[in-house]
Amino acid sequence: MGNPSPDRRGTRPVAIVTGASRGLGFLIARELARLGHDLVLCARSADSMRAAEIDLARTGVEIATVAADVAERDEAQAVVAEAERRFGRLDVLVLNAGVIQVGPAATMSEADYAAAMDVMFWGALHMSTAAMPLLRRSRGRLLAVTSVGGKLPAPHLLPYTAAKHAAVGFAEGLRVEVIREGVSVTVGVPGLMRTGSPRNAVFSGDGAAESRWFTAAANLPLVSMDAERAARRLVRATLRRRPEIILTPLAKLGVRAHAIAPSTSLRVVSLVNRLLPNGDGADRTVPGHRLRDRVGRLGGMARRDDVAAVRTHELDDPGRSPQAGADAR
Repeated sequence: MGNPSPDRRGTRPVAIVTGASRGLGFLIARELARLGHDLVLCARSADSMRAAEIDLARTGVEIATVAADVAERDEAQAVVAEAERRFGRLDVLVLNAGVIQVGPAATMSEADYAAAMDVMFWGALHMSTAAMPLLRRSRGRLLAVTSVGGKLPAPHLLPYTAAKHAAVGFAEGLRVEVIREGVSVTVGVPGLMRTGSPRNAVFSGDGAAESRWFTAAANLPLVSMDAERAARRLVRATLRRRPEIILTPLAKLGVRAHAIAPSTSLRVVSLVNRLLPNGDGADRTVPGHRLRDRVGRLGGMARRDDVAAVRTHELDDPGRSPQAGADAR
């Protein structure tokens, strides 16, 4: 979108958002733009960022895009370098990039765990390490978007759960370390949100059955949360330097219950697991958009998911590998 004019360079706050091409990352970027932040958008594919960039350009802020896999240290460093080159500063870093694989533990491979950890732990480490000198200079803010799955085990999401637990521990520990240097870390803990992301999750086992329950859960009234509202609350908590924000009443209840009575909460989640598909099926790493015609009718929930997918750019990305997945949180 061009270089910022000399009279504006260094005068407006600047934010980096990873995983910004769709879903919650896009909505967080839009909220930061609404509040006057110039943006550096990061996603794996330049093509996948094009629609989000055009959409965000309507806000009037300056935008830079960097196609990068944050799991690679050099690529993460390149994202931060672009922020410094284009804008001369960094005030907010949003660690949102993620992947999600849905299915029974027996259908998961070591590659699934590696993919989850590479993005959601190592990616967070690489980005925060690269950005910390600039954040110290501006006494900036870091938002780590984790998940209720990082606080309480979620059935049929074991690689995601393991990586999100690592992300929560890293973010909490990082806050303790850097707060004395003027940098705040906010641990964002969303529950289920209506982003339309099930079409970009990856399913294994009985893919159609897994996609069916996952899509339904992500769109249940009173259980899931409007994603725009979630983005606003996450950004507000970050700018206010809050240590943690847990979204949705159900997520708050689950986190509190697990902290007070972990044995009981694990028994409850184990019972929930018994209600999910048993894993019979030959699907391996099948993206949700390829299963849409096998899922069957979900009534209003399917329509709500489709509307959200359009609104948050959760569209099929031909350049995305089936292993990559998408962050559905």
